[in-house]
Amino acid sequence: MVSRDIPILTMLSKTNVDAQTPTCSVGDALIRCKGLCKSFGKLTVVHDLNLAIRAGTCFGLLGPNGAGKSTTLRMILGQSPPSDGVLEVFGKDIRRHGRDIRARTGVVPQADTLDPDFSVIENITIYARYFGLRPDVMQHEIEELLNLVELSDRRHSRVSTLSGGMKRRLTIARALVNDPELLVLDEPTTGLDPQARHLVWALIHGLKRSGKTIILTTHYLEEAERLCDNLVLIDHGHAVARGSTKELIATHCEKAVVEIRDTLNPLQKQAIEHVATRLEYSGDTTYAYTSDSTRLATAIDDLKLEQVLHRHATLEDVFLRLTGRGIRD
Repeated sequence: MVSRDIPILTMLSKTNVDAQTPTCSVGDALIRCKGLCKSFGKLTVVHDLNLAIRAGTCFGLLGPNGAGKSTTLRMILGQSPPSDGVLEVFGKDIRRHGRDIRARTGVVPQADTLDPDFSVIENITIYARYFGLRPDVMQHEIEELLNLVELSDRRHSRVSTLSGGMKRRLTIARALVNDPELLVLDEPTTGLDPQARHLVWALIHGLKRSGKTIILTTHYLEEAERLCDNLVLIDHGHAVARGSTKELIATHCEKAVVEIRDTLNPLQKQAIEHVATRLEYSGDTTYAYTSDSTRLATAIDDLKLEQVLHRHATLEDVFLRLTGRGIRD
């Protein structure tokens, strides 16, 4: 969908953002958290979280359900005050400058919040009015955004007639109407088919090339691998791992994985245990991890197993090793 760099938006007349507010250069820390905590009564859901998210990057916030991701996002967005610690966005304390920070932030929520009774262009126009844009500037930027997300030909279509992928692209366009420096994407491709998902990925890549800083939450680990420069994995409110995908795999997982989708008898299991670094089980599937793929492959070939998949380790393997394979409520 986006094969070109995104044109620089020209929204220079926003009334709710101080024109003297400095912007962060690429590479500077746009968000800093130090000792960040959030408690609800006696329940602490975010514990001593430390983050430094660089400007111009895509940062992944990962974790199982109930890990503390949504609470962390709400604090970054100024929707829930921290219980303790330091949280600065654009170099400003979120407790004292929440309104200014939100004016420079765009949000794509997980749930569909578009008005189904309005057209594509009406949904963006109504949202743009919240930011006090001059009518001439607003009209120009809305046209630019519709072209960006390739919805110009559906400008007068009611939202109820759009596909799921079109709605997500429209939601992203709406989030960009204030030309935000920070864009928060909360599971942006949930429920989309592969074609629509790839279109949204291309759009996100283009936004990063244009200099936007992006925070991404997703349960699609392939998505995080493709899009994120750095990630933090949160579980039970604690940061349990951080780094790039390559760094996380190198630190927490072996290089190769063999998935065996056959029920193993004791002798077969013993033969694989002898050459694998470790084994994990999920239902009737055995996951054999190793840093010596040739030796493991030879041993498995000798067993004449039929349902076997050889592959490289992925971010999903890291995720499952650190958070477990059990279902979370």
